[in-house]
Amino acid sequence: MFLKDLGQVLRKNIREYGMYIALFVIMAYFTVATDGIFISSRNISNLLNQTGYIAVLAVGMTLVIVIRHIDLSVGFLAGFLGAVAAIALEFWNLPVYVVIPMTLALGTLAGLITAYPVAQLGIPSFVASLAGWLIYRGALLLVTASTGTIIIQDEAFNAIGNGYIPDIFPNIGFLPKVHKLTLIIGLIGIILFIINAINSRKKKQAYHFEVLPMNIFIFQLVFVSVLIGLITWVLSGYNGLSWTVVIVLIVVALYHFVTTQTVLGRHIYAIGGNPEAAELSGISVKDLTFIVFGSMGMLSALSGILFASRLQSATTQAGTLFELDAIAAAYIGGVSAAGGVGKVTGSLIGALVYMSLTSGMNLMNVDIAYQYVVRGAVLAFAVIFDVATRKRV
Repeated sequence: MFLKDLGQVLRKNIREYGMYIALFVIMAYFTVATDGIFISSRNISNLLNQTGYIAVLAVGMTLVIVIRHIDLSVGFLAGFLGAVAAIALEFWNLPVYVVIPMTLALGTLAGLITAYPVAQLGIPSFVASLAGWLIYRGALLLVTASTGTIIIQDEAFNAIGNGYIPDIFPNIGFLPKVHKLTLIIGLIGIILFIINAINSRKKKQAYHFEVLPMNIFIFQLVFVSVLIGLITWVLSGYNGLSWTVVIVLIVVALYHFVTTQTVLGRHIYAIGGNPEAAELSGISVKDLTFIVFGSMGMLSALSGILFASRLQSATTQAGTLFELDAIAAAYIGGVSAAGGVGKVTGSLIGALVYMSLTSGMNLMNVDIAYQYVVRGAVLAFAVIFDVATRKRV
């Protein structure tokens, strides 16, 4: 009975659960293929840190695609703003608490500039953002022309991409080599997940919406709780949660709340579903286009900060192909090419799938040429899967 119910739920929600299954299969394969190195505490910690700057971009790109647009400028915008942050720290001697808000503000402004020809003039976003891609590529080369790579020496800034949250009671004999604060955060995460899932189920039942069978619902709670527990246990074995992971989780939580619990979020998906109908119903498509692209610009700036901080430098090649990685992560995470469908939590899973492939193939010493082929094939499969599931619905 349980297996029958599980099969029915998976068939009905294959679009939502497919990416989780894919992530599980990929991680299991590379764990076996690398004799457990892939799942080691050090590698998982590095994988999550490497995923950070792409995951942040993928969150913003998901909303851009949801409203039926695209933004190709985000990669070199991230690289350019990372260089601006480095220049402000090293040459202008500005403190980090000034540089970060300034960089985020510049990113928001850049996003609004990209949005203007799209929202106000009706120019296709592909063309408008391609112009931005070229401009920011040139701007990055200009600001790094005289110095080349800019080494960042600010410890607080570099800690964003390389530091870890401090532990509590590190000298206590109980679990001496385990990061205890990470375990506590994981436990809190499990409790919050269970409470949120139960409340969500009650709300759906109150409005007579379809919910999971009780046995499957309990299985879901146990499975996700065990998964969160395993991840936090693995991370606690190597320095614990990094500041990068904390930032990504905050971004995903904030955007998930906005898209699922606010009027703004409902309007964004309404535009993606049918822009003309949304406009006729009183939703300002232009205003929301500015908001979404401005948000994308801000997240590009944050991505640039994370990347520059991780490298502890700004380089002339920073941002190369970031936009394609973010688009791929968004599509793998379940966003629809037709617009109107996609979750920011899905974009996080998509980024993990995408970067897990890269990490696993690097550990297996797979040639970079074959890596591009595999990543391209996965992206093509994600888009085909999207089209097939939409037709079935």
